[in-house]
Amino acid sequence: MTTGTALGLSSVEAAARLERDGPNRLPAARRVSSIRRLLAEFVHFFALMLWVAGALAFIAGMPQLGLAIFVVIFVNGLFAFAQEQRAERASERLQELIPDAVSVRRDGRQISVRAADVVAGDAVLLTAGDRVPADLLIIEAEGLTIDESMLSGESVSVPLGATDPAWAGTFVVNGEAVGECVAIGEQTRLADIAELTNNVRPPKTPLAEELDRIVRTIAIMAVCVGSGFFLIALLVGTPARDGFLFAVGVTVALVPEGLLPTVTLSLAMGAQNMARQHALVRHLEAVETLGSVTFICTDKTGTLTYNRMSVAEVWSPAGVVAIDGEGYQPTAAILGDPAAIDAARLVASAARMTSRGRAVEADGEWIARGDPMEAAIDALAHRLDAVEDASIRAHFPFDPSRRRESVLTDEWLYVKGAPDALIPLVTNPDGAVFEVEARAAKGLRVLAVARRPANEVVDAISRHADPVEFETGLELLGAIGLEDPPRVEVFDALVACRRAGIKVAMLTGDHPTTARAIARRIGLLGADEMVVEGADLPADEAVLGALLDRDGVVVSRVTPADKLRIAQALQRRGHVLAMTGDGVNDGPALRTADIGVAMGRSGTDVARAAADLVLLDDNFATIVAAIAQGRGTFSNIRRFLTYHLTDNVAELTPFVLWALSGGRFPLALGVLQILCLDIGTDLLPALALGAEATADDVLNRPPEQRHLIDRSLLRRVFGVLGPTEAVVEMSAFLTVFLVAGWRPGDGFPDGRILLEASGAAFAAVVLGQMANAFACRSARRPVWRMAWWSNRLMVSAVIVEFLVLLGFLGIRPVADLLDHAPPTWPGLVVALLAVPAVWVADGWQKARRARRRTSSPRVKLEGSATQRTV
Repeated sequence: MTTGTALGLSSVEAAARLERDGPNRLPAARRVSSIRRLLAEFVHFFALMLWVAGALAFIAGMPQLGLAIFVVIFVNGLFAFAQEQRAERASERLQELIPDAVSVRRDGRQISVRAADVVAGDAVLLTAGDRVPADLLIIEAEGLTIDESMLSGESVSVPLGATDPAWAGTFVVNGEAVGECVAIGEQTRLADIAELTNNVRPPKTPLAEELDRIVRTIAIMAVCVGSGFFLIALLVGTPARDGFLFAVGVTVALVPEGLLPTVTLSLAMGAQNMARQHALVRHLEAVETLGSVTFICTDKTGTLTYNRMSVAEVWSPAGVVAIDGEGYQPTAAILGDPAAIDAARLVASAARMTSRGRAVEADGEWIARGDPMEAAIDALAHRLDAVEDASIRAHFPFDPSRRRESVLTDEWLYVKGAPDALIPLVTNPDGAVFEVEARAAKGLRVLAVARRPANEVVDAISRHADPVEFETGLELLGAIGLEDPPRVEVFDALVACRRAGIKVAMLTGDHPTTARAIARRIGLLGADEMVVEGADLPADEAVLGALLDRDGVVVSRVTPADKLRIAQALQRRGHVLAMTGDGVNDGPALRTADIGVAMGRSGTDVARAAADLVLLDDNFATIVAAIAQGRGTFSNIRRFLTYHLTDNVAELTPFVLWALSGGRFPLALGVLQILCLDIGTDLLPALALGAEATADDVLNRPPEQRHLIDRSLLRRVFGVLGPTEAVVEMSAFLTVFLVAGWRPGDGFPDGRILLEASGAAFAAVVLGQMANAFACRSARRPVWRMAWWSNRLMVSAVIVEFLVLLGFLGIRPVADLLDHAPPTWPGLVVALLAVPAVWVADGWQKARRARRRTSSPRVKLEGSATQRTV
């Protein structure tokens, strides 16, 4: 490498600039302290409501309940904090892209300094394998190629020469160079992306918004109901203090103490299931958000493709040879007639002579050393058994002005380069341009290969002539078509996305021709085959959203700012957006999206830190599995909401009857009994519903576009399940009185009979909830058509619930505390009828809904359309 005039700075000047400009570091992220994040888990709206409920429990003379509620808040907060501990540190991860030591030239000699000590004006020396420590302007270069994929998304290394810029954080693939540092730290292009990432606030998840809505609704209902019962208590002559405490007890009883831990644990179960399918969830709410996704923006390199070059075709005047193999794998099918294959061997051998990359065997596999494209050519030569060890007498590296490189052996001068730069120099160009264009139309990167007898150029080389003088009069051997091959599972994954009603768009930094070819090959390109370049995107956000809100659109030459605008435009149109990415340039968009999806193997740490979901196997199909799990989690949350609200109907019924009778009808259940139902018996079955397996057909319909609590759920709760439990509950309560001799019109007896009647009502609700737990496992199938052991946790939970019921009724101190007693046999028999009653009512409603779906012309039409699509 010649030193030229790039002597760099003096040590004194470098020290002065370091003092003036500061160290070469990227801006630090504004992090929230761990203490603040922990405290946030205890002061969000739902937690505040539980704090108030616990305080009211103490006021109402129920310290045990208050303490239990506080324990629920504490345990849930710690659990959620532990799950979120791996918080986003995108800008800190960016620091890892800057090398620790850098070679610079100061005082006319080469020294090594810390990357943080590089200053503007430094002469930085680069060799293959180096990370560029700051933004540089190349002064001298020899065969320099840079991998800029982490910034641009381009999968092909970029050749650089004198006066070209080299950006901080990029990677030197081949060659050597000297560059002048023109920007450090916060002034670099990499810092601009860091600033974009730091300034973006992730949107509130659909689940968080929905839970806030549910909690506010329940809180308002609880306060209104409690206030109403306080007024009724005053009207029937209850002392104000007793009436207030009674109203407080009712209000606390209506607060769903188990909802928060149930939701959290359900999301955690979903996260564990995703982890088993190679999808790591970094934020729990992302589990449910995946199920709501309506639009996926995916990049190409490393996501839809393998991010490794592979030779797909070899053309020569003798014919075309197809290479059916991925990347650097040793084996591949060679398709073509014998004459074409022989010619392909010659092309591969000649191309390999000029290559600086190698496919090296390691642990039974091949890995790339040097330029991935050159390694793919080396792999081709090995596959065709065209490896020659001819001695190289001279090497003329790739130059951006020539756009080709060459080597001289004892017999030949071999030349390889861009077809439009090489074909005009050959003596046999017939048909070559057409064939090259045919390869390019397929999205292949094409390199032409030619040769010339060595004895015709030796004199020119000995005179140190410019290669332009002797790289003429060449014989064209052929052309090599390379590609970054698409992942084999992507096609099926895209079909599954469309069947699930999810639109998919490709955002890539690649050339539009390459992007179009890959999109068409994997089945992503829409019917209108829309391919838009980033520079042509409309400035107006509304117009941008309308342009891209379609399935199968491709945006090429996209920048980080473009991705951010696209994400925001689609979200403004109401989409729940998933954005995939693996490069530094994807960080801001990953944070902006409703759910950011990063690649675990090929992705950068920056992308993984900015994402909500990391695909550990880099498999696009894993996204589909994660979406299915997310939809299953959404359904599970609806299941235990149905379960819990059904219980509330049965719990409130005694108070409604007491109020309607002006206090003459005795309370079948007390406040402590209701709280035992919510926390003591209902919690485990609710958690078991959160572990229900995802239905097989969950991806055969569009995403859920409804609230967790909607009219369908309310009809089922307040029109079928709740009233059924309430009727059996009050029937068991009255049966005890009737057997004891009470008749309508008489005054209700108290004492032991009232305690036994209350025990019968309590048993009826618990038994009804045991039946309800199985009924809630499916919104379509009745209990007798489900596999009982497919959810073993449910079976265990119901058994425990039954044992707890026996303890609440049979353990004398507990029964005395709850103000009930074991029911009489007639009351118990009626209470047991809650199980078949709930199952029959549930089966009747599901059958009625099934008949309605079948007879609906709209459903039939949608079903036919779905079948045609599939």
